[in-house]
Amino acid sequence: MARLSRAETQERNRAKVLTAARDEFARRGFREAKIDVIAERAELTRGAVYSNFPGKRALYFAVLADLAERSPRPAVPPRHPAAADVLAAFAGAWIARLPLATDTDSEDARLARDLLPEVLADEHTRRPFAQLMSVDAILLGLALERVRPGRRLVRVAEAALTTLHGASQLAAAAPGFGEPFHLVTACAALLELDLSDDWPTEPPITTQARPAGQPWDPPTATDLLTGEPFRPGDGVVTVLGLHRAAAFEEAVRAGADVTAVLVTSDPGELAPLARLAVADLRGCLDQAIAPPARPRLRLVCDATGELAAAAGVTAVSDATETAVRVEAGRIVVRADGYGACHAAAVGPGPSRSSSG
Repeated sequence: MARLSRAETQERNRAKVLTAARDEFARRGFREAKIDVIAERAELTRGAVYSNFPGKRALYFAVLADLAERSPRPAVPPRHPAAADVLAAFAGAWIARLPLATDTDSEDARLARDLLPEVLADEHTRRPFAQLMSVDAILLGLALERVRPGRRLVRVAEAALTTLHGASQLAAAAPGFGEPFHLVTACAALLELDLSDDWPTEPPITTQARPAGQPWDPPTATDLLTGEPFRPGDGVVTVLGLHRAAAFEEAVRAGADVTAVLVTSDPGELAPLARLAVADLRGCLDQAIAPPARPRLRLVCDATGELAAAAGVTAVSDATETAVRVEAGRIVVRADGYGACHAAAVGPGPSRSSSG
């Protein structure tokens, strides 16, 4: 039998820890779960668990993210649905995965019930989670706009997600309350509300784009919206810390082809939280609208920082905000700081000398 490499051994151990942790969290809940028991289930040492995950909460988020990303992809929905049908299908998919009054003590229900309490327990997770919810609203809003163009629908998406997250909490705290599928009708009706959702033609920015002339040689990345590997090409690449994650919308509204790269100073704990937030949304969006009807947008969680480094960002934090514009395989424009995404999308092109 061939000897495993160090990387292969680590990957195998990581998978064993995730499997063991899922069983332990499902049986006992997050708070009562024990790292020693998880290590024993995985046939590893406690140290081996911590070499893969910095703490129990990081492991919990990773388990939930892994499950969400591995969920079976549904049959492709209609390619030309009405916006109300998209929102109804999205809400229906969300409601269908909630525990019923008769199965609130199931393993799946116990596994997920501690997510929001753990997010709420610490400002370190609350602030990124708020931005991640804004990311989800933007993604859902952009999908709705593809089938009902003419106005921004992110506020409608925010209202729908608020309603659906509330339904999730009530399903856990008050099982059997209300008629869940009335929420499907309610969410679809949100499209008819005037929620004053105007996007400024020229959003205020406090940074300027500047010409650049570096080669663009990014690593292959995984698009969180499709689960597929890709190599970022021409367009605007935004590198955003989790305190500024939603800023990529500035480049999208400017009409750019966007690759949004999310980075964090705590990849062990916050990267799986970001993956989870997007995977949960994707699971419902997949059942509501076909991929060709979605925006020209790719979303990456860059836990290693390799893609950020390719864009010239060698030190990342949750406040990072940098954007570059790539043309013909070269970085031709760069902007840093607040408003960088808009600035890179609409800013000046390169000079002859800088563009080579």
